[in-house]
Amino acid sequence: MGEVDLDAEVAGQAIGFRLNLEEEQIASAVVLSAPDVGSLSGVREADTSRGIAAVMRASSSDSYDEQVQALMMDRLDLHPLVSSFKQTSTQTHGWPVYFGTIYLPAGRDKALLGDVLMSGLPGRLLQVFLDLPSAAALTQVKAAADVLVAKRRARHNADKIARQQRDNERRDIEDSLREARERLEALTAQQAGGQESLADLAAETVALARQVADSEETWDELMRTYRRARTQRQRDTKVVNDVTEDATARRLFHGLDPRTCPRCDQAIEAERRQRESETHACAVCSRPVTGDDDSPEEVIAEAQQRLEASTAAEKEAKGELEVAETQLATLSERLTETQRQLRNAEAAENAPARAKAREDVLRLEGALSVFPELPPLIDAPEETKAIKVLTAGVKILVADHESASRALFDALNKEIAELGRRFGIDSLESVKINRAAHLDVTKGGGNTKPFGEQSAGERLRLRIAVVIALLRVGAAHLVSTHPGLLLIDSPKAEEVQDLDIRRLLNELGNLAKEKHLQVVITTRDFELAHDVLDMGNIIEAPDGKPLW
Repeated sequence: MGEVDLDAEVAGQAIGFRLNLEEEQIASAVVLSAPDVGSLSGVREADTSRGIAAVMRASSSDSYDEQVQALMMDRLDLHPLVSSFKQTSTQTHGWPVYFGTIYLPAGRDKALLGDVLMSGLPGRLLQVFLDLPSAAALTQVKAAADVLVAKRRARHNADKIARQQRDNERRDIEDSLREARERLEALTAQQAGGQESLADLAAETVALARQVADSEETWDELMRTYRRARTQRQRDTKVVNDVTEDATARRLFHGLDPRTCPRCDQAIEAERRQRESETHACAVCSRPVTGDDDSPEEVIAEAQQRLEASTAAEKEAKGELEVAETQLATLSERLTETQRQLRNAEAAENAPARAKAREDVLRLEGALSVFPELPPLIDAPEETKAIKVLTAGVKILVADHESASRALFDALNKEIAELGRRFGIDSLESVKINRAAHLDVTKGGGNTKPFGEQSAGERLRLRIAVVIALLRVGAAHLVSTHPGLLLIDSPKAEEVQDLDIRRLLNELGNLAKEKHLQVVITTRDFELAHDVLDMGNIIEAPDGKPLW
């Protein structure tokens, strides 16, 4: 079992902390109050006869932690800070946030006051320590207004999304209904156009197909006949021309006109026939053609008769071919129409498809007729009134803050700049802090940069300067301010040079002599501590032994 006893004065009240530890956890604890710190020496339990009372008791670390936080908030007259959390709810911050302004964070941190940047807490702490009018009220009212406005905005956004989704669903039903109606109309039209029986239409289709096939065969035969007649007419025309102009042709008119050699069956070339006309040599044997040409008129007349006969035959064949073509076209059209009717009749026989299409139409029409419409979104009058009241309250409180803070901030800026120079920032010309605890630092040459861009050592010195400036301004203007306790751990670790740290600690020693300021500094540099502090202000461990 280990014991820890600590006596302190909190807000003018002597307080004794008595802890019993098991395995580094609190097994039991009591906090005592007494008329003075000396009365607590050697006392671990309440003693009413000496005016020593138990302020709180705890049997676990969690219970002790919770009760001590409440105790410190009460004794230092600090109020919880309320901020909006993700614009959906409020979040309450207690002693841990305030403790960050007492136990200064490392120089590398970006926060000017405390060690938490979220929810604008540095600015909230600054307003509390300057005791700006209704600072806590402004925090709570603004947080409440932010939450209500955010909830209303979220509700309106959700309503907008729901209406868009509902419109999309309605369009989907309307599109499906239009397609179902078109499908039903097509099936109904097919049924109306296909009244004849499938058997009759099928038989007629087969019969017409046979007639078309026969007609095509007849047409093919007539086409061949027409082509032969045309070829004969063309040949007779040439013969008439030849016998009219050439005696050799007249002598050979009644002779054979072979197309191939009677012995080898090879075709007689056109060149040989040309030579026959030009040189009067037989196209078959190439011998000269001789003989009398006593009756050319008779030969020409006979050739003319043959031409007239072949011309008449060609004309007759062409007429028969045209008749066959007309019949074939008519039969083909009838076959096409019959096939269409057959297809429609087959489709019309598909009663399940029509029934399903009709069912789809009825179902979709019913769904559309009962499709629910979202009611209009109406904001609650109480909520609207609350938002208006809270918003107006925020404006009034902000105006009070601004009017009351001008003189305080001017004095605060002047004090911070003076203290910063005393702490070793020699090039510091001026600073400007706002209600959000944003600090702009102007150094030599008018170069202005924010607090977060200063070196780690400069940030530490500026944090200390801000706390002391708050104490001075609070005392000058008679307002509640910082608790007046600073805990600084290993300041040399924050890139503070030996000369600067001695200067800083000397100034802190001088300032600590002022009322309302206590500074606790931890360091491993024993020489530094003895050089700048009185022995009465130093607690050190004997060589080779622990401090406590």
